[in-house]
Amino acid sequence: MHKTTTLLLIKAALAEDLGTGDITSKAFIPAEAKSHARIITRKKAIAAGLSVAQEVFRHVDPALKVMLLAREGETLEAGAPLLEIRGAAQSLLSAERVSLNFLGRLIGIATSTRSYVDAVAGTGVTILDTRKMTPGWRLLEKEAVELGGGKNHRMGLFDAILIKDNHLAALGAEQKNILPKRIQELRKEYPALKIEIEADTLDQVAFFLTIKEVNTLLLDNMSPEEMRQAVILKNQIAPKVRLEASGGITLENIRAVAETGVDEISLGALTHSAVWADLSLEILK
Repeated sequence: MHKTTTLLLIKAALAEDLGTGDITSKAFIPAEAKSHARIITRKKAIAAGLSVAQEVFRHVDPALKVMLLAREGETLEAGAPLLEIRGAAQSLLSAERVSLNFLGRLIGIATSTRSYVDAVAGTGVTILDTRKMTPGWRLLEKEAVELGGGKNHRMGLFDAILIKDNHLAALGAEQKNILPKRIQELRKEYPALKIEIEADTLDQVAFFLTIKEVNTLLLDNMSPEEMRQAVILKNQIAPKVRLEASGGITLENIRAVAETGVDEISLGALTHSAVWADLSLEILK
């Protein structure tokens, strides 16, 4: 599925960029002209998306020789090479932008993720992504998060149960009577899936911890002091339940959040706010 999805993305990206053909390259570069080029990173970064970029060149022209010069997940210093390409100059330039677009986005996510992972080093906290992904790019972006040292929260709405505030609101005033029974039913129907529930207050934390089928509590937009109190409640009521912090967390305050004792921190910023990598394709010959 991953390979099929990636190939569809590559085909769509090339179709919108190339259209009926690269007019400029055909006008100025002889069909028989050959080139030798490398893609480098201008800043320190975490390698990601290399095989995707390689496939872009091969899809444009199977005769192009594309060599990977780095490993996925490798820390790259400024100026480090990623790929080397040899072959028809027209083909190389026609594939350049789409290849760099894939690399820029995915390296940006991996590098962003690594900065958050490094910020909580030594605390034992796991950094998680969210479903705030570019439509169609989810598999690639989640892979980039893992290359940066993070973990995938859930792939979609089908592989985990996450009961959020809007789900609870739908139960109305009777949620305290209805919720435990409904969760018990879900556990019987989906015995292998994780069950997580969002808590906005410490009263909710105390109540949700009494529902034995729950695996994780999502502490939404809580202050560090509230998180510390939630950890105390967890240790008293259900020590095996994991606590996930989310909402309002930045690179500046994530260390303080991690030190409250929570187990996981999820951030949409890993993907929706990742800065594209600064890359360049340089013709060598």
